[in-house]
Amino acid sequence: MAKRKAAFYSMTIPALLLFFAFHTFPALQGIFYSFTNWDGYSDGYDFVGFKNFKSLFTDTNVLNSYLFTFKYAIVVTVLINIISLLIALGLNSRIKYRNFFRGVYFLPNVLGVLIVGYIFNYIYSNAIPILGDKLGSSVLSTNILGNEKWAWVGIVIVAVWQGIAFNTILYLSGLQTIPRDLYEASDLDGANKWQTFWKITFPMLAPFFTINMVLAMKGGLMVFDQIVALTGGGPGRATQSIAMLIYQGGFQGGEFAYQSANAVVYFIVIVVISVIQLKFLQKRELDA
Repeated sequence: MAKRKAAFYSMTIPALLLFFAFHTFPALQGIFYSFTNWDGYSDGYDFVGFKNFKSLFTDTNVLNSYLFTFKYAIVVTVLINIISLLIALGLNSRIKYRNFFRGVYFLPNVLGVLIVGYIFNYIYSNAIPILGDKLGSSVLSTNILGNEKWAWVGIVIVAVWQGIAFNTILYLSGLQTIPRDLYEASDLDGANKWQTFWKITFPMLAPFFTINMVLAMKGGLMVFDQIVALTGGGPGRATQSIAMLIYQGGFQGGEFAYQSANAVVYFIVIVVISVIQLKFLQKRELDA
């Protein structure tokens, strides 16, 4: 018994120390600096209380980044879940080579986000415009990432293309837990495909739907890599997400304390949205 305890502590304590050193301590430092005016490189700083937090609510750059991030996260979450559910339903049916197609659809999840972003950046800026010139299409000849109005759509396409892979696998796992007897009984009762989906499939997938919605929303709110690879926050500030603003302002713009306050607010917003999602979706699970 003593040896088992010693082995447990020898594995747990180093992990806790590493977690505290590289996660908890930096987070606590960020909270501390959010109450100062430190620029990130000077030797001294002064405490300013809640001044940074008050300024956030009147800063147009911060407000615009929140609006962009929320718009992006909502659109990406909806599209990922609709498309991945449709793909999962198709792959769960008895089609030839379905295991091959499962591997193909999961492939985007294996690739790095930055790598995928740089590949699509080349496609948007070179391949599609060249194709547009050959087809005589003025729409395709323009790089969508350089358009202030439509650049965010290019980022959404990349995020959805890569995000559906993981969600599809989760939906497939959920579909395989549904007893075939329910579908056989539904067929005997004369239910059509839509009624079967709405009355059997979707209610039985409720826990998986909850997980996918929360994960997709969290990923959308924390978007960073795709923007770095595709637009850098531009044109202008049209695609500057909250995470991108915190990085650029905190590490490049001499606003370390100010953006630390932004990060604290950002963390609270993500937690609140995740909790609301879980409460609402889990209630729907019980009602289903």
